[in-house]
Amino acid sequence: MNGYQLTFFTQQDRKHDHMPLGEWLVQEARKLGIGGATLFVASEGFGHDRKLHSAHFFELTDQPIEVTMAVNEQEADRMFAHLKQESINVFYVKTPIEFGMTGES
Repeated sequence: MNGYQLTFFTQQDRKHDHMPLGEWLVQEARKLGIGGATLFVASEGFGHDRKLHSAHFFELTDQPIEVTMAVNEQEADRMFAHLKQESINVFYVKTPIEFGMTGES
């Protein structure tokens, strides 16, 4: 199947509806019928502001978060329409991919 890998980049302290944005993205992908999403927690990174974001022993609010999903074109359209409706401002990468399952179902 052809589609897209959607990857969203945020940090632990960003929230939407009183929930960390990374967790919110995963929950909303599930509600939209997307087949799967993975939340990655990074130890360090920097963004367009060139500021270094990292997880510290006592403070995790600045920790980088990445949410990745493989979607078909309709699912990508639904996700971006939902983000627009919710006024979510988040950096993303949308990459054309081929995906599927190996073996018998």
